Amino acid sequence: MLKVGIILGSTRPNRVGEEVARWVHQHAQQRGDAEYALIDIRDQNLPLLDEPKPPAMGRYAHDHTRSWSQVIQPLDAFVFVTAEYNHGIPAALKNAIDFLWSEWNEKAAGFVSYGSAGGVRSVEALRLVMAEIRIADVRSQLLLNTGTDFKGGKLEPTDRHRKQLDKVLDDVLAWGEAMRTLRRG
Repeated sequence: MLKVGIILGSTRPNRVGEEVARWVHQHAQQRGDAEYALIDIRDQNLPLLDEPKPPAMGRYAHDHTRSWSQVIQPLDAFVFVTAEYNHGIPAALKNAIDFLWSEWNEKAAGFVSYGSAGGVRSVEALRLVMAEIRIADVRSQLLLNTGTDFKGGKLEPTDRHRKQLDKVLDDVLAWGEAMRTLRRG
């Protein structure tokens, strides 16, 4: 079975992303088609990038980086749950990505985003980052509008959301399997 990390990319207090990520994780686990792990980057306690050598060298000086590497390395694919802050990626998520290099390579990713415009601009920015770290990102995505898909601050997923999430997960698993074959050479 593939191992898929569902990465919660916001560290903000009172974030709605935590609720979104928990829903994505619960829905994914009910499918029973992969091993899904919920990874909250806030729990990683990563400072602003403080490694003296480029991550592509793989020579990490700090325990927090080695620990983060051990979380990401065994995974085959990812679903990034991301907010959109000022038309872009949350800084904490970009920072967490930038700590590593080879741990990301030749894997697959999909996106679940949220914001006043559904987080679409954050995902577009993340797609550029994915290309650079050699992750194959899938076209399908789930966009959640904080004005219409949340009631009283709580996510209210519809059948349409569940179908879109299933499409993201289906695509991530298909591409994750293909990328695993590529990694095995």
